[in-house]
Amino acid sequence: MTPNMDATCTLVSCKKEREDDKAIIVQFSNGNPKNTDPLEFTIHKNIDVTNPRKKHRRMLVAESDRLSYVGNNFGTGSLKCNNLCKYYVGVLNKQTLRMEVHSAQLFNMQPVIPGETTEEESQNTSLSYRDKVDSLIEAFGTNKQKRALSSRRLNQVGSDTLQVAVARAARSIIEDKGLEALQQEVAQTETQSDTSQYLPPCNPNADTPQQVYLFDNILSPMEYDSLDAAGSKMAALTLEEIQKMRDERGCLSVVHHLETLPRDGVERAKQACCAFYLHLLLKLAQQKHVNRKFGREEGCPRIIQTKLLKTFTVETFNNGRVQNIMSTSMKMKVAAHCLVLLLHMGHMTSDLTLLHRDLGITEKRMLDLAKLMGLTLNKPGRGKSADTEQVAQHRLASLELPLVKYEAFSETRKRKKML
Repeated sequence: MTPNMDATCTLVSCKKEREDDKAIIVQFSNGNPKNTDPLEFTIHKNIDVTNPRKKHRRMLVAESDRLSYVGNNFGTGSLKCNNLCKYYVGVLNKQTLRMEVHSAQLFNMQPVIPGETTEEESQNTSLSYRDKVDSLIEAFGTNKQKRALSSRRLNQVGSDTLQVAVARAARSIIEDKGLEALQQEVAQTETQSDTSQYLPPCNPNADTPQQVYLFDNILSPMEYDSLDAAGSKMAALTLEEIQKMRDERGCLSVVHHLETLPRDGVERAKQACCAFYLHLLLKLAQQKHVNRKFGREEGCPRIIQTKLLKTFTVETFNNGRVQNIMSTSMKMKVAAHCLVLLLHMGHMTSDLTLLHRDLGITEKRMLDLAKLMGLTLNKPGRGKSADTEQVAQHRLASLELPLVKYEAFSETRKRKKML
């Protein structure tokens, strides 16, 4: 333009501009064309005009005799600058000498080779995100990343092979034995495994009841000797102190044996030591999170404290620290050991009602435990004295040879006949 023409030009803003009136600015990824006359440009828009995300999508195609170019304003090949900035282009009207300002979009034109781009796109669409990342690691990853990728693929192949082998073995076993027989075996195995977790060692072929559940399996000789000082304090409790324990409703099983301590020195010392250990077991069963200093205030020896934490608690990690937790299975393990200890303290007879109240478990679970141990269940006879009436409803368990084998109870309800 001449200087006189520049002086007479004015700017006109197109406020009411339609989407199709936007100017298009293109750039070629493989260079700038010297002559644009052989190129034929065609713009395509999405037919879904109701979708707010798709109605602005445009695809620009430039075709020549030698090569075709494609650019779009969406997808991975689009320019991100269209979303970050607004571009304007001025168009001079030579007749009115007015410069009209239009908004513009930028397109990056990439060459299209027939037969290759379509195949690559189909492969990319079928690949998952993990497969694409693995492909990048294979091409540009470090040696450490490539070794990790190879190891993961080998493990995946091994796990797939193992799953196929397990599925074939399970299918053959089901066909040979039948589904119902397998379900019965699994139920029986689970019951036995659950029982063996918390029951003390048992010798059903013993000659005497005392040898079925040995006292040494509950308290070893070294552990028993360490309880001398604590047992002496327990035996020295006065009637007022024992009555205070009863009024506080704490460890009624222990209170019952403290009230009936024998006068013999040796037997009295043994009962007192067992009562102290029983008190620790019952107190442990009432905890949820067991402190590492459990029982230290009551004079618990270190060997007994270590035994309780190691045998009757589960170690867990919380915020980098080890915690001892009393789980349900561990609580039943404590109940089994308490029951064996009470049998030895009570001449092979124990009060299950007092024990299940001290442990905080239901009577049904207490009875199930006694049945698993092969004990004989009975109730004392009713009498006229106050003490007898108070314990008339208590369930007692005794260990007698041979051990009782209880069958699983299956409840069958009778249907009423329709009249």
